[in-house]
Amino acid sequence: MAKSAYPTGVENHGGTLRIWFIYKGGRVRESLGVPDTPKNRKIAGELRASVCFAIKTGNFNYATQFPDSPNLKKFGVENKETTVLELANKWLDLKRMEISTNAMSRYSSIARNMIPRIGGDKLASAVTQEDLLFIRKELLTGYHVLKTGQKTPVKGRSVRTVNNYMRTMSGMFNFAADSGYVKANPFNGISMLKRSRTEPDPLTREEFVRLINACTHQQLKNMWSLAVYTGVRHGELVSLAWEDIDLKAGTMMIRRNHTLTKEFTLPKTEAGTDRIINLIQPAIDVLKKQAEMTRLGKQYQVEVKLREYGRTDVHPCTFVFNPQNVSRNGRAGHHYAVGSINQSWEAAMRRAGVRYRRAYQSRHTYACWSLAAGANPNFIAKQMGHTDAQMVYRVYGSWMAENNQDQVLILNQKLSEFAPPMPHAVGSDGY
Repeated sequence: MAKSAYPTGVENHGGTLRIWFIYKGGRVRESLGVPDTPKNRKIAGELRASVCFAIKTGNFNYATQFPDSPNLKKFGVENKETTVLELANKWLDLKRMEISTNAMSRYSSIARNMIPRIGGDKLASAVTQEDLLFIRKELLTGYHVLKTGQKTPVKGRSVRTVNNYMRTMSGMFNFAADSGYVKANPFNGISMLKRSRTEPDPLTREEFVRLINACTHQQLKNMWSLAVYTGVRHGELVSLAWEDIDLKAGTMMIRRNHTLTKEFTLPKTEAGTDRIINLIQPAIDVLKKQAEMTRLGKQYQVEVKLREYGRTDVHPCTFVFNPQNVSRNGRAGHHYAVGSINQSWEAAMRRAGVRYRRAYQSRHTYACWSLAAGANPNFIAKQMGHTDAQMVYRVYGSWMAENNQDQVLILNQKLSEFAPPMPHAVGSDGY
């Protein structure tokens, strides 16, 4: 063969080499992207011969041999190999269509924490269950992976947080398995870590009075009193508008929630949307005090994101709690953010000298006080925006058992007048 000759199936294409071969009854060409030199011609000829042999013996995998080839789509073949980072970007982009912005923020945060640990450049198909178990251990014991790959010790995460990380990433690998990027989800078989049940820790009535007295402004006193008297979520509390309240009827409608991503959305659950809370008298009294400060305030047109992707609604809102009433620097907005009211709770607790609880205990306090007063769990569930009473039973079941004697006293008071009189036994003297 002459020095300048091309092996069979090898040809020049714009100064670089390509090969052709017969596949599925037709001639196909694949560019090799290498300069046309005698040495490269020989290597190309050997590659072409190996491809033809693989096709003839039925062992040819187009995606493996030519992973970037435009011919893959032509033959209905795709190279499903993808890196963990590429998989995460694709999954998050698709997930955006079905979850709220607030949930999307949490998913993205978890991905940012987990991808460096798993290895962003690692093929998703190469991730093993052993890799994930070691990552879970690192999360619990405390390591932070730097961009350089170096690990630095940090405080370990809670079991609840670790379970949430693992559950979220398992969802990503479920997507990978369903889409053909991996044969099976490597998270399969990894159980959630057991964690101690967190019992509600309500304020006592004496602690509640001290807390309210420690608030530095009447609006803050009103806000935290209403939180305890109604059990609303804090995102719902800062979203309250006078347009939602009927003081004469003693009702308050929950129509919105404000998220950590600073957006107005519908309440957390379907059951919580447009729910009507029946106000107890102390809550009505608090709102009457607050009305003197904000009822005649400016009305704002607020965009509220609906559950259907891309759809929004506009709510006219004269906010019940306006931080401009408290702010001294004039920089406050026309409604509170969830993070800022949590800070006001913590500051009041410190001033009151009350044992520390998270601000969310305002919601638990309402539930526990209501149960102790004999309220029906189904009524409490509707007030709080739960789908049914199962959440009330599950969270407060053991606490309720401690108040059995109180329940007996309530039954004695309520039912004694309905109980039929029992005949007295006749004594030996005939009486």
